[in-house]
Amino acid sequence: MLKKIPAALARPGMFIQKFEGPWLAHPFWRSSFLLEQPDDLRRILDSGVPELWIDTERGIDLPATREAPRAPAPQEPVPLHEDARARAPAPESPPASRVEMAAELGRARKLYEDSRAGMRALFSEARLGRAIDPRMAASLVEDIAASLQRNPWALISVARLKTSDEYTYMHSVAVCALMIALGRQLGLADEEVREAGTAGLLHDLGKARIPPDILNKPGKLSEREFAVMKAHPRHGWDMLRQVRGMGEAALDVCLHHHEKMDGSGYPDGLAGEAISLVARMGAVCDVYDAVTSNRPYKKGWDPAESLRNMARWTGSHLDPRIFAAFVKSVGIYPVGSLVRLESGLMGVVVDQGESSLLTPRVRAFFSAKTRAYLQPSLVDLARPGCQDRIAGPENPADWGITDAESYWQ
Repeated sequence: MLKKIPAALARPGMFIQKFEGPWLAHPFWRSSFLLEQPDDLRRILDSGVPELWIDTERGIDLPATREAPRAPAPQEPVPLHEDARARAPAPESPPASRVEMAAELGRARKLYEDSRAGMRALFSEARLGRAIDPRMAASLVEDIAASLQRNPWALISVARLKTSDEYTYMHSVAVCALMIALGRQLGLADEEVREAGTAGLLHDLGKARIPPDILNKPGKLSEREFAVMKAHPRHGWDMLRQVRGMGEAALDVCLHHHEKMDGSGYPDGLAGEAISLVARMGAVCDVYDAVTSNRPYKKGWDPAESLRNMARWTGSHLDPRIFAAFVKSVGIYPVGSLVRLESGLMGVVVDQGESSLLTPRVRAFFSAKTRAYLQPSLVDLARPGCQDRIAGPENPADWGITDAESYWQ
């Protein structure tokens, strides 16, 4: 069966049937072959080709995932926004001012803690019907952008560990950071990146008008309750349009971050290009933070598992090309992912490699062969002479591992 997937999710063992776009856009003289060599995979990821077709009868499929819907049937590519910058992910290249993960983690944690009070105050003002202060939002966006400039993954990783009782407030901070990272990956101008960050920070403001017993319900909502919850984009839009100088991007993302590519979303049932570029970005970032976060009724998915699940929602729910860029912005194996190495060691990703998304730093602490804990050790897969490689992501629950997050912080 033919299946279209984001190129960022290609794996050795897949049979590549064809690449999306003209053949000159990809680095191979042929477009139909069995992907076997890691070097060929690296060439695909570095080429900027957004999507490709695989034949699951002649090679492996995407890994099976928990709670994920069936992949949509192959369809014609959905054109992106006319802006050419969004047609393919920008080449991965670390900013010149990048610092090591460990050096930024402390500052990221402090920024995250400091933002909590500000977000609580912002939601409280909105709940009381008062106009929000856009200066607070602008200041926080600048601080988040500066942290991501120093290290693209520290704050995003810290924000994922929010507690369930602070989810409503801190989800907005996480989506802000993800929007900034994605905007830079797409090559947006600095001002557009700031606007995207502001949109992420304010996208869920309408939840301030949702009754707490519905907003914080530790279980599935009834049809009536879900109808009330679905009103939050319109509530937020109504509040933001009363703020003088509020940008169109923030208004758009607030209203349309729950729209889906196939038109089945809400509140307006928009589809395809009728959904703006920044709203499609918001949808991807909102979903990723939601599924990786712990909630009262569900433990968050492992980051790499979340990307595998989200890949199955591209085309119907998420824009596939924006999703491919998103994968590059957070990493194929995001920080905090549990991975198994070819040597049999297992560990969590603690930092991304500077030259390739396939060679992160991994803190190994578990043996897949003996199913036993080991003395933790750092494996730098990008180090010259390192012979080990990632065999694939793993679900911690399958190995009885409950403390994986403690090994990367």
